Amino acid sequence: MAFLSLSSFYPQFHTPPLLSFPSPTPTISKPTIFNTKSLFLNSNTTTSLKCLPTPLELASHCVEEEEQLLHHVWRKIHGSDDWTGLLDPMNPLLRSEIIRYGEFAQACYDAFDFDPHSKYCGTCKYSGNHFFDRLHMPAAGHGYEISRYLYATSNINLPNFFQKKRLRNVWSTHANWMGYIAFATDPLEIARLGRRDIVIAWRGTVTYLEWIHDLKDILTPVYFGDDPSIKVESGFLDLYTMKEHRCNYCSFSAREQVLADIKRLVERFSGEELSITVTGHSLGAALALLSAYDIAEMGLNIREDGEMIPVTVFSFSGPRVGNLRFKLRCEELGVKVLRVINVHDRVPSVPGIIANEKFQYQRVVEEVMWFPWSYAHVGVELALDHRESPFLKESGDVRCVHNLEAHLHLVDGYQGKGRGFESAGGRDVALVNKSCDFLREELGVPPRWWQDENKGMVRGEDGRWVVPERPRVEAHPPDTAHHLDKVLKGGRPPRLESR
Repeated sequence: MAFLSLSSFYPQFHTPPLLSFPSPTPTISKPTIFNTKSLFLNSNTTTSLKCLPTPLELASHCVEEEEQLLHHVWRKIHGSDDWTGLLDPMNPLLRSEIIRYGEFAQACYDAFDFDPHSKYCGTCKYSGNHFFDRLHMPAAGHGYEISRYLYATSNINLPNFFQKKRLRNVWSTHANWMGYIAFATDPLEIARLGRRDIVIAWRGTVTYLEWIHDLKDILTPVYFGDDPSIKVESGFLDLYTMKEHRCNYCSFSAREQVLADIKRLVERFSGEELSITVTGHSLGAALALLSAYDIAEMGLNIREDGEMIPVTVFSFSGPRVGNLRFKLRCEELGVKVLRVINVHDRVPSVPGIIANEKFQYQRVVEEVMWFPWSYAHVGVELALDHRESPFLKESGDVRCVHNLEAHLHLVDGYQGKGRGFESAGGRDVALVNKSCDFLREELGVPPRWWQDENKGMVRGEDGRWVVPERPRVEAHPPDTAHHLDKVLKGGRPPRLESR
């Protein structure tokens, strides 16, 4: 199924700028059409912009330097020092990795069939063998292989999150595709990264943000460990833990699917340097944090000799997930979280509007007064402002300020607090409008341009147009129950500090 995308004109190649490139700073005072490095502005606008190197120019200068550096410092890039000194000014390698993991999360949107008129609504459009190739992901997906797809039952109280099918003859009446687990396979990529990376990517919502109003805002004990005071929002927990025995895809909960596959991969690559990286946007960011905590609480990142495999979350526009005790437990377990937000986005401010991590007496309110709506963000925040980008227009559409591609655009241009906006990685600005209308009209990029050619219809040999049959994707690897049983029956090994 081919895409009518702008990739032919706007390459998606992304590489961090480790070298400086002197460039002129033109003052625009009359109608001017720049090349793809610049911006088209009308005659009433006077703005100074730096001409940007193209992605290919950046690639030719920077790939060698990145390969020489990343494998030495990847632990710091993944938060071993809580990103101290890396965010202001923005470290180019960190910027590159944030965007790369953001693209893993974006792939969940691009591959999701959200057409309610399709009998495949709620599925992934591509098989695992061709996933990254079909999505044109030369940067993020290079050298990775899909281990399994993740599914969750839609029979929970988050009705505005799941895609509903309007046809009777559908692939499943109970399941929605939620994301995937992948791992690095290419020897050159593993050498570049400095370890074999395991990625868990969670899908957020593809519709309007009504799911926020579905949140029960009720904290419930998570019971992944022995402490009942650790609580998370009940809707997130239901989505992660509930299953549906009438559906083959949901016969294991999303939680069980994750735990079993991480157990299998850690055992498979037991003699290698590993990392576990979890990413997601919006509600997917909540699932990313919850699953990362679960992996660490269950001790799946602890080798037999006690060495810790780093568990890192790159979260985009995520809501609060649990209470203060949940936050403290994540820190005790060594789960590192970098939260990327747009300061004008409301999703990161909920739930917990009254009592949250900004409240001086939250611990007293939560532990002494037993206040039932006390939430706390986990990890380090990277706060961005879309108004600093000269490419974005002012918009009252909350979907624009919440959009993941817009966040990645802001990361690409972020230099540090008060340092202005300058596209450092040459990321294509046209990607912002893949599923929204956020770019300035002068750029000439149509809104919501990412779509299947002919909505997936193909012409058969008889000349008729039909929706092609998709190969049935395996619901679960055959050894899922075996590895899950090992997780649930195995004791937690003793912990040592990560190297």
